[in-house]
Amino acid sequence: MIRAFHRWPGLLALALVTILGLSGAALSVFPAAERLAAPQAEAGLTVAALAGRIQAAYPGIEQIRRAPSGRITAYWFDQGTPGAAVIDPATGQGVASADPNQTLRWLTNLHRSLFLGDGGRIAMAVGAAAMLVLSLSGALLVVRRVGGWRHWFARLRGPLAGRLHVEIARIAVIGLVLSSTTALWMTASTFDLLPGAAATPAMPAEVSGRTGFAPERMPALQQLPVADLRALSFPSAGDATDVFTLKTGRGTGYLDQGTGELLAWADLSGWERVSQTVTMLHTGRGAPVLGLILGLMALGVPVMGATGVLIWLAGRRGRPRIRGNQPARRAETILLVGSEGGSTWGFAATLHDALTRAGQSVHVGPMSGFAPESYAAARRILLLAATYGDGAAPASARGFLDRLTAADRLPDVPMAILGFGDRSFPACCAFARAVAAAAQAKGWPELLPLDTVDRQSPQDFARWGRALGAALGIPLELSHQPVLPKTRTLTLISRRDYGADVQAPTAILRFALPRATLWQRLTGSGFARFEAGDLLGIVPEGSAVPRLYSLASGRRDGFIEIVVRRHPGGLASGQLTALKPGDSVAAFLRRNLGFRPGRGRRPLILIGAGTGIGPLAGLVRGNARHRPIHLFFGMRDPESDFFYGEEMPAWQAEGRLTRLVTAVSRGERPRYVQDALRGEAAQVAQLIREGARVMVCGGREMAAGVADALADILAPVGLSPAALKAEGRYVEDVY
Repeated sequence: MIRAFHRWPGLLALALVTILGLSGAALSVFPAAERLAAPQAEAGLTVAALAGRIQAAYPGIEQIRRAPSGRITAYWFDQGTPGAAVIDPATGQGVASADPNQTLRWLTNLHRSLFLGDGGRIAMAVGAAAMLVLSLSGALLVVRRVGGWRHWFARLRGPLAGRLHVEIARIAVIGLVLSSTTALWMTASTFDLLPGAAATPAMPAEVSGRTGFAPERMPALQQLPVADLRALSFPSAGDATDVFTLKTGRGTGYLDQGTGELLAWADLSGWERVSQTVTMLHTGRGAPVLGLILGLMALGVPVMGATGVLIWLAGRRGRPRIRGNQPARRAETILLVGSEGGSTWGFAATLHDALTRAGQSVHVGPMSGFAPESYAAARRILLLAATYGDGAAPASARGFLDRLTAADRLPDVPMAILGFGDRSFPACCAFARAVAAAAQAKGWPELLPLDTVDRQSPQDFARWGRALGAALGIPLELSHQPVLPKTRTLTLISRRDYGADVQAPTAILRFALPRATLWQRLTGSGFARFEAGDLLGIVPEGSAVPRLYSLASGRRDGFIEIVVRRHPGGLASGQLTALKPGDSVAAFLRRNLGFRPGRGRRPLILIGAGTGIGPLAGLVRGNARHRPIHLFFGMRDPESDFFYGEEMPAWQAEGRLTRLVTAVSRGERPRYVQDALRGEAAQVAQLIREGARVMVCGGREMAAGVADALADILAPVGLSPAALKAEGRYVEDVY
């Protein structure tokens, strides 16, 4: 709901908020420029002294005005001809033209009304309201993304457009809320929608009838600093009944022109004081530094608008268009999707189409939009949930478990959960299982028991569809064709072969980096942005299921590298290890945000065996800041499968690798990587106590052995791998 509340005002009012932002940023410069250009009154100068100096220079003076910037302007008549000038308060003489700045006037009219009068003012007020909605809803989305207000400035990950959008929002949101709120106040004031008229004193019934009392002798003006002056209007020449009108920051009063006596006074009303403060906050007049800061924040509006459109377009591209999607309040079947990369949405589209053809009314939406109160006509709820990382909620399901746990009352209809994952990973469908456990704890009735789909299997999905159809009493055949990500052609530029002597033929394959388009650079899609540990998807010929390989390089390395072991009968590994330089393969990139080294300078403990060295070597190669890295690497035979053995000495000499500990499993004294950890138990425990982060990559059996070894090493100091995982200091890439 919040996301939709943020998206649609932004898209519909994009032009208005962009004009508001750019014109407001341009206008913010003028108060500061005026303050710098205008001669300022010396400290202690009174209005009486200033008026005397100006009247001596211009006997026909009619009015003196002081702007919030300190600029003083005088208006006079000289032999029937009007004149005006910016005044130097030290001399009372004019030093610059008082004519209005035409650029300022043009920008002001654009900013206020689009040159369209009252209709334009209303349109710009709508734009200000949209900006306020965008700012508030955007702040809530940032809080949701980073995990609370305390983490407002937490490091962001993801595509460039998304990170830039949020980074600017985190800095500019306070200024945008202030600017949009004050703009709405000023518009309401313009249309007399706010209470409280200006406080003006009643004209005095009696005056002295005399003239000629010099302003510099008037006690009220002698006690008034120039900094408090707003305007001093002189009486009409020859009219003994007229008076001086004095306006200050505190109120308005009348002075007798024959005696200098204060005849009447009215303080500003509360509404006037608030309105003056609002005007100052919005325009920067009287607070030029604040104006410049707000102007800089306003410059973020067009950037956020552009990146917001890019995010929206990228989201539409990553999610299939579902035709005939019914509103949630009218649908009999509510189908909620939890997806990270977008593939689960494809399954949802297939299910929606099949149920619709069977006569059902179906609503499809993200699990993050779970709103039980909206499902008035629902007779069942279906949850299609993928898993992100080590059991976390995927992007479109964030917040679902919190809403489910906090719900006082769940829909009185049964639900079914279908998990999507890869059974070769220990955390396969962990999020779906967590949802099922939470639903059971809340007493939510089941339509079907929890089921899973392995590696996007159309057969598993069809089997579950038949079970769903039986429960609904309708024939339901789900024929799903997975839509693979868009691939790029990668050309092999070099290869190094290992492992033949130990019956484990392996190759380090290096591909040329494809050129990224402007769109890809902005959105971070394709191969425009990746790090060691991200995944390279290969779709082998003869199969529709991609095989994922951990990257041993980052974008800055200028190439794409993976380590591939040829498995007997392995379709993808067989085709990859048969490549020769100049050959090409179709591939796509998938982020692996759960396997990252984290920020800071605290040590890294990298643990891997066999081809698991790939992403770990990539992390070492990219360690240009010389973060302490301790690498534990298990191999069969150093003469045959010491991957990256040629580079290790150079990385150590350059300070990229602090320490290398190897374990050889074949030989007179077989030793595995977990044995190497136990041999360095004291140092490993000390590093972890000092805040080191542990990263493990390799096979499941190796990872299990490493976890057991670390449990033994850490037990004496009151730590465990589970505790480190909870802190985010123990991450795995296990296959």
